[in-house]
Amino acid sequence: MPSRRGIAIIEFALIVPLMLLLVAAVVDYTLLMRAAIAVGDAARAGAESGSISTANASNTSGIQAAALNAAPDINRLTATAAKVCSCSNGNTVNCSGGTCPSGPVRTYVQVTVQTTVSPMFTYPQLGYTGAVIATAKMRAQ
Repeated sequence: MPSRRGIAIIEFALIVPLMLLLVAAVVDYTLLMRAAIAVGDAARAGAESGSISTANASNTSGIQAAALNAAPDINRLTATAAKVCSCSNGNTVNCSGGTCPSGPVRTYVQVTVQTTVSPMFTYPQLGYTGAVIATAKMRAQ
């Protein structure tokens, strides 16, 4: 009976690179999902900070700081905040003296947080840019 030892080594040599590629892809996807969750949480934290009161809604630097402090372990994180006013029907109005025909003007805080996640390996066929962006909008109380 001929030895099958050589066949096992060839099978192993063919399978190991594919398994390593699969593990690398899983690790890259995990890092991307971790960043996406942290960016979403940071956007919500900033919006929550600004929605405490209408005075806080105008403090964009404080809102941005709250968002950035919510994800200190994410590199290259940026946050932008804006005070947005709208009517109950969804029409946007000026926050300084705007009026709504259907009721009071409602003040909202909108926070956008973004970062770029660099993968461990490049995947040119996927067209992955690494951009992770999250936006949160909450009504100021």
